[in-house]
Parts: sequence; C-alpha cells; structure tokens
Amino acid sequence: MPELKSLSPEILLHVAQTLNVPLKGLTAVIELLDEGGTVPFIARYRKEATGNLDEVQIRSIEERLAYFRELEDRRKTILASIEEQGKLTPELRARIEATLEKSELEDLYLPYRPKRRTKATIAREKGLDPLAQYLWAQAPGELPLNEFAAAFVDAEKGVATVEEALEGARHIVAETISETAEFRKALRQMMFDEGVVTSRKVTDAVDEQEKFKMYYDYREPAGKIPSHRMLAIRRGESENILYFLIELEPLRATTWLKSHVLREPGDWAPHLELAVDDCWSRLLNSSIQTEIRLELKKRADAEAIRVFRENMENLLLSPPAGQIGVLGVDPGIRTGCKLAVVDQTGKFLEHSVIYPQKGDTAGAARTLKTLIDRHNVRAIAIGNGTASRETESFVRDFLRAEKLDGVFSVVVNESGASIYSASDIARAEFPDLDLTVRGAISIARRLQDPLAELVKIDPKSIGVGQYQHDVDQKQLQGSLEAVIESCVNRVGVELNTASWALLRYVAGITERTAQKIVEFRNANGRFRSRAQLTEVPGIGPKTFEQAAGFLRIRGAANPLDMTAVHPESYPVVEQIAGLLSVGVEQIIREPRLLENVEKGRITAGVYTLNDILEELRKPGRDQRDKFVAPAFKDDVREITDLQPGMALEGVVTNVTKFGAFVDVGVHHDGLVHISELSNRYVQDPGEVVKVGQIVKVQVLSADAKTRRIALSMKALMGPAPAPPRRPQPPQRTVDDQLSALSSKWKVR
Repeated sequence: MPELKSLSPEILLHVAQTLNVPLKGLTAVIELLDEGGTVPFIARYRKEATGNLDEVQIRSIEERLAYFRELEDRRKTILASIEEQGKLTPELRARIEATLEKSELEDLYLPYRPKRRTKATIAREKGLDPLAQYLWAQAPGELPLNEFAAAFVDAEKGVATVEEALEGARHIVAETISETAEFRKALRQMMFDEGVVTSRKVTDAVDEQEKFKMYYDYREPAGKIPSHRMLAIRRGESENILYFLIELEPLRATTWLKSHVLREPGDWAPHLELAVDDCWSRLLNSSIQTEIRLELKKRADAEAIRVFRENMENLLLSPPAGQIGVLGVDPGIRTGCKLAVVDQTGKFLEHSVIYPQKGDTAGAARTLKTLIDRHNVRAIAIGNGTASRETESFVRDFLRAEKLDGVFSVVVNESGASIYSASDIARAEFPDLDLTVRGAISIARRLQDPLAELVKIDPKSIGVGQYQHDVDQKQLQGSLEAVIESCVNRVGVELNTASWALLRYVAGITERTAQKIVEFRNANGRFRSRAQLTEVPGIGPKTFEQAAGFLRIRGAANPLDMTAVHPESYPVVEQIAGLLSVGVEQIIREPRLLENVEKGRITAGVYTLNDILEELRKPGRDQRDKFVAPAFKDDVREITDLQPGMALEGVVTNVTKFGAFVDVGVHHDGLVHISELSNRYVQDPGEVVKVGQIVKVQVLSADAKTRRIALSMKALMGPAPAPPRRPQPPQRTVDDQLSALSSKWKVR
C-alpha cells in the first residue's frame, strides 16, 4: 500500500491549492484511501477527519493522488536512466525533481531518451558535434566559421565539402532546439492559444448521409473548439471522411524561436536561422501538433465523459414508482406484445403474449384483466420501442373500459433492455425464459426502481452519452463506475431484496462478495440484522465498516438497521435516547422528540451528530424525487402527426453540449437546441434540463424523411424578464454642484 510520505510536501501543498481544500483534510483523505477506505464511506462517515469534504472533492483528490504517484514513479525511472548514462548533473536533477507536470518531465528527458537514428545522429557519427557546438555557443573563435568548418571535411566520413559539414552541424542544432524543454513548453502553449483546428474532406471520400458536411472545410481556434465538435471531427477522420490539422502561422513560431536562439550577431547567425526553420518544419511542428491533438482529445474526452456522467446520474436517480406490482409490456407487431408481471419486490411471477396490433383486442383485454386481478397489479409499464404508442393507446382504452382507476400506465425508456436480455446476468436470473420475456421483466422493474435495474446494464448501452465509443474507454468506464457507486450508496440498498448486480456497487463490496451475500441469503433466509452480514464468507471487519451504513434491513430487530446511521454510531443514538428518556424505537416513530435534544451533551463530532439527527428525522427516506408519469397526447403517435406550433409534454432522454433530446411519444426523439432551451442565455444545457425530467415543448419542425424533429422550450416561456435597472443617482443642478465645491474648498 503506498504511503503518504511517497508524495513530497511540495506536491501535497500544490494539490491542496489546486483543489482549494485544506491541507489537513487532504492528508486525512489520502490516509483513509490508503487504508482501503472508499469514497462514499469517507464522504459520509469520516467528515470529522476530512473537515466535511464532499464526494466530488474526495474523488478529485483520488484522481490527483493517482496522477502524482504515476509522476513520481516516472520521475524515478527517468533519473535512474539519465544517471546510468552518466549525464545527470545537479542542475538537471533539481529541474527534474521540481517539475509537477508529466509533459514537462518528458520534455526534460527527451534529450536523453534512446532514439532512432536521425539526421543529427548521423552528423554526430561524422564528427560534426564540435562544429554544431561552435554555432550554438555564438562566440568568435580563432578562425572564421568557414575555415573552422573546413577542418571537418573528410571524404572517408562522408563529408565532402564545407557546406555538407555546416549542413550536418545545422541538423544537430535543429535537434538541440527541438529537445529544449523551455522551447517546447512555450510553443505548445502558443499552438494551443493561437493555433486553428482546420478540417477538410478527404478527396473521393463517401459520406452518404452527409453526417460531416459542416466539417468539409471548417476552421475554429484550437483553444475554443467545444468537445462535441472536436469529437465529431475526430470521428470523421477515423471514418476516412475528414482529415484535420492544427495550423499555426509558421513565421510566428520561427520568429519567436529565432529571438530566443540568436543571442549574438556573427557569421553563425545565418546558419542558426536556417537551423530554426529546419527545426520547425521538420521536427517541432509535427511533434507539437501531435501533442496538441492529444491534449484536445483529452479535453474533449473529459468534457464528453462529464456530460455522460451527469446524464447517467440523473437517469439512475429517476423517481421510482416504488414497491407496487407491475405488468411490463415489451411492444411488438408481428410477434405480439410480451407481458411479464413482477410483484412489489420485483420478483417475477408470470408471463404471456397479446396481439392487439393484429386485431385481437378482445383476447388481449381478457389476458390483461386476468393478470391484473391475479397479481394485484398497480401499474403497467410499456417499453418505448416499436408499436409503443399503439400499445399505450390500447392499454389506456382498456383501463377506461374496465374502470380500473387504481391502475395507471406509463411509457418507460427501454434503452439497453435488449442488451440486458442477452447478458450473463439475465441468463443467470432467468435461465428458462425467452429473451423477450426477460426484456419485459426489465421494463417492469425499471418503473419500480430505475437504479436497481439499470445497474445491470452496460452504461454505454443506455443511450445517454455522446460519442461514447470515441472517448478514452478506460477513463469512461472508471467515471461511470464511480457515478453508479455514488448513486447506489446515496440512495442505499435493501439487503434482503437487492440483486448481486446492485450489491456489488455498495461501498467495500466486490462482485464476488455480492454473489456470496446472495448465496448466503438464499441458503439462510432473509437477513435479520446488519451484524449478521459478518457471517457471510469473505466479509471481514473492513468490508463491514465500509458497507454497513449503506445497507437497509426493513423490519429488523434494531430499527436503526433501516436507516443511514452507521452501526459504529448506534451508541450515539442510544445516548440521545437516554437523554430524552425514551427508547430508540420511539425516536424513530416520533422524530419530533429530537427538537428537545441538547447537542452539547452528546459525545460525537459536529458533522456526525448533525447527520445522525437529520437521518433520524426522516429515517430510511428515499432522496429521489416523487414519481410523476408524463402525459403524451393520444392523437400524436408518429412524426407525421407533429405540426409546427403544437405544444406537447415530453421526457428528456439525453443532454448534450448543444442541447437536449426529448421523447414526445413518436418513436424518435426531438432536439431542443441550446438556443431554444430558455428565454435567457444558456451556457450549458445541464443548467436547464436533466435526463428524466418532464418538460413542455413546442414543435418547430418535423421531417419524416430525415426523422429530425426540432423543438423549443423557449417558445412556451414568453419574453425574457427585463434585467433590473440600476438606480440612477439624483441629478444635481449647477447651483448644487457649485455649492458642494464651495463647501469642499472652503477658505479658512
């Protein structure tokens, strides 16, 4: 396990300042992480140690910790390599040890890195290094340059003339310039600040749908290009439709280099200028361009992943319908609508098939009535795939005809359900069921608890990302795993009903441990207490410490087992109960009793005590919003039903940097461009909308051929409110001003 001392005080101070966190809190987080603490546990149950740092801050510390530990490992490798070459001077060691950036570290190592045979290498083999050093030193020698260079003419070494000798020396100088860390850093920043991303269409490339038309001849400053455009250009390049460069005016770069390379006038100056021009065109331009391309890729990836993460978080925290019996419907025409019923805990009960789209509405109605009556169904969840609107219309007519007022129907986003149906998790859960039935079960469970069901599906299959297959896959996977872990632990997990797929995201619990918990539960029956968790093979004190506070057991002997109060804090609750002269059970039943508690008499940290009291006021509460079903119009089912000016209600299915996609019930999502989100300026669509939100939109246009729907939220908001006027100072007359001046400069 890495120790805290592996990072220098300078690095710790740098991280604390960069992240704007107290040094004490930073070191506490690092120590807790090194001891095996998880981010959700540290954020929730170690606030006293960290100074109440939140989960975002702790994850940022975790990321920076990984970065600097990698930097330290690389630093040691580089120092050892240069020392082995016998070239490690005290000055170079100091520079290497002082740098806090990986790119600068690699720049310092570049002259000493083993390299392929270059023009400079060949020139050195010909003995031209002293001539290059003469040019670089820019100090007059005993002989004029041409006479000095003549001494290096040697036909056996391949130097036939003075000009060839000088050319070889210039190659050495050009490589020296390209490997100077200060020059590389400055030019890298110059290209980032002043360079222009330029994309063009590859000659004879075929872009049938013209997906990349706007980038056929496109220019945008490298420092300002947004992530979605950068990723689109890169995708166009990967599909051999586009190519792109980062252009920087050559004269700008070479003029700057010459001003820093040439220090003294002399006969060496023309050769140094030629070396600079050669260095930029042959070495630095392409090298720096590659680095900036990589930097833009990293920046675009980070932004796209951030948007994906936020969308995923909002989707996972969508309001649950709760513990009710649900009939899931996977709509279809030719193969019929697959039905699956789950009870209030999500347990599968029965499946069937109906064919309302083939005219058998009477038979379909009988089947629905039978299943609803037999299993006390309270809701019907309909997947939003093919024939969903026709199926929804049939179900609504059926509910009205049967006067089943206690039963409601809702369309559920089924993205990824087919992926789940064919997954190992689904096969393990339902080995004897057809894929389509598994899909209907997933649809039903998504209505009950989106979080518990969506964790079973690869996040990239859920459809809330942008260019998710183009970004760094390792970084994307890690980020999504982190957001799932965060959401699961924020909501809490019911230990006696959770699948292993959900349990694996509880703090401290691995996939193997999650499976062991389910096996133990199947063999021994429901858990009666949190403490019983320690009987599961593989769960020791550390795992229990990390996980226990996020697990819930309803109906446990100790009522605190259904709350977010950690078992280590049970004595604090008992102390509170003792001070109030009541039992813990009574506090849970009557939270108003806590109004009389004297905090000063309780032995617990301020943050911990406040969290405990907050939890006891609403024990076992679900932090997610209350479930509300969107109301789609019955007469709007296809794109052709949409008319400009039509006002609709819809559900946000995806949020991107350029706007939000909204499902209005016609099988294809419409786009609310960022300019149509609000009657005020919007910099980031995430400021206005989130995935799963129900919104009101107006149709701007609908093209059935291209399946493009343009929507507006702004159109239904009215004019933007006028900005508040600044109060104007009272106007003073000339006499008033003269009077004021007289009093200021009063003659004494």
